[in-house]
Amino acid sequence: MYRDLKWKIPLILAVVLGSVLLAYPLKEKISLGLDLQGGMHLLLEVKVEKAVEASLERLADDIKRDIFDDDLELDRIKAIYEDRRVNVRMVDKLDLPPVKKILVDYPFFSLVSEDSDGLGLVYQLSADHVEQIEQNAVSQGLETIRNRVDQFGVSEPTIQVQGERRILVQLPGIKDPERAINLIGKTARLEFKLLDEEHSLEEALSGNVPEDSEILYQRVVDKETGAVTKEPFLIRKRTVLTGETLTGAEVRFDSDFNEPYVSLTFNSVGAMIFQQVTRENIKKRLAIVLDGNVYSAPVIQDEIAGGRAQITGGFTSAEARDLAIVLRAGALPAPVVILENRTVGPSLGKDSIDKGFTSIIYGSLLVVVFIIFYYRWSGVIAVTALFLNIVLLAGALAYFGAALTLPGIAGIILTVGMAIDANVLIFERIREEVRIGKTVRAAIDAGFSKAFRTIVDANITTFIAAVVLFQFGTGPIKGFAITLCIGIAASMFTAVFVSRTIFDATMSQRKLDKLSI
Repeated sequence: MYRDLKWKIPLILAVVLGSVLLAYPLKEKISLGLDLQGGMHLLLEVKVEKAVEASLERLADDIKRDIFDDDLELDRIKAIYEDRRVNVRMVDKLDLPPVKKILVDYPFFSLVSEDSDGLGLVYQLSADHVEQIEQNAVSQGLETIRNRVDQFGVSEPTIQVQGERRILVQLPGIKDPERAINLIGKTARLEFKLLDEEHSLEEALSGNVPEDSEILYQRVVDKETGAVTKEPFLIRKRTVLTGETLTGAEVRFDSDFNEPYVSLTFNSVGAMIFQQVTRENIKKRLAIVLDGNVYSAPVIQDEIAGGRAQITGGFTSAEARDLAIVLRAGALPAPVVILENRTVGPSLGKDSIDKGFTSIIYGSLLVVVFIIFYYRWSGVIAVTALFLNIVLLAGALAYFGAALTLPGIAGIILTVGMAIDANVLIFERIREEVRIGKTVRAAIDAGFSKAFRTIVDANITTFIAAVVLFQFGTGPIKGFAITLCIGIAASMFTAVFVSRTIFDATMSQRKLDKLSI
């Protein structure tokens, strides 16, 4: 038995030393949650109806393209957002049967009516497909926001769906809340559209806007005075290319003026479309539109191959960097609005830390005093194991990069109690064995072996509950579950293995006729 000490003691020392190295320095190795270090709490609502409208518009464009591909003469096709419908009008009645055949490839549309003159069809988008679009808008919005936050560089953020249309975002330790809001809330819908150079901009500004065009504005900043003006553009509504084909967005600097711009790279599909658009529209202007705002509208001088473009707009370096981040992360499928915006100050977080650690210290001291008073020398062994338990817990938190939250501190306090509880079970078993007349050695062996199953059963059931909490809980609950899981594993090691090793080491030095317990 005592031969085992040759590997047990080095193992314990190695584990403890490794934990100390992992956790030191504590302030740098263990990150704090929102409730402890302060930060930003945002509750966002996804405007899913906008996602439905955008999807309906894209479907209408797809149907229009299919009709043209079949050499059919289309009068107009219009998406009716309120009713989730698409109205198709043809020039010739004979073209309606082929159109119906085309719409067969769109199973989520159903024919609800025909115009009395036999030239029009009205199709309704199914409720199931609308619901699917709304669900996808929320899930895609969640992933897009998570990608943006990851590139923003926030430690241990909480990003999760709350309800059907809401997204909860918690950013611990954020230094620039306004920048974070702009980064998260920007829809970042990138579109390339041709300018309408066939109609007069002046007439459009007076109210006579062509049906297939719209007026968009570019923000212009005077470099000398800093004055901001808006330059209007008459732009065709049809989007020739979107940001969905982007594969990269990087900040670069103009060699002539040393001004930052965002360089774009498209995938093979986007590169092909961009090349075709530039080839067919030489000497025409192509507007680069982001969230309904024109950033630039250069004249296409030649066919552009290679799938590259750039966005200029008098950016600062920070603005260009943030724009590149949102473009790389992808556009939100629908706009988001901020329902709740709270900022937790660092002073409040510091107060929570102080009170949390004060509770740990006082709680631990009371436990130490009681356990030593009641179990004497055996209590000292339990306290030693308890101290090592906290060291192992800190090392594990640092290793896994877990954020310490206020519920996490509660989990630590709970594990302290569970570690002592395991020792109490062992000591009471040892006492029972001593009372029936067994030797110290035999009593210790019997106490540890008989209490082991009870300790394992109790800890496993608690561990399962903690795993369930981690799997299905939210941010603070997960913090509690993480510390509880780690604490259970550490308490099992210290209570059963470390305590037993200390007993064995003590008995190896001298023969005990009486146990202080």
